[in-house]
Amino acid sequence: MLFGLIDRTTSATTLKGSLDRSVERSRGIADRVSKATLQNGDGFALEAKAGTPQPQANPVNVEDEMVALADEQLRFLATSRLLEKTYQSLRTAIKGGNS
Repeated sequence: MLFGLIDRTTSATTLKGSLDRSVERSRGIADRVSKATLQNGDGFALEAKAGTPQPQANPVNVEDEMVALADEQLRFLATSRLLEKTYQSLRTAIKGGNS
């Protein structure tokens, strides 16, 4: 009956896809930060014995990753607000209201 109406009349599907990609990017950043100090890059490791230097096998700039995470959070928030307004406009159109 009305299948595809939302896709044809609004950008809701595109915005939802953007939110999904943003979540995946945030998970990737979190994964890199969690593995930043690990030699093997897999889970939490115990500290080495005193006097045993451990070379950093996975050099990750935590500051850059945190900046990327903050940027991703701002993009997610903006996109979610746009999606919210899109759904509100759709509700208003269905109800036949002016506001």
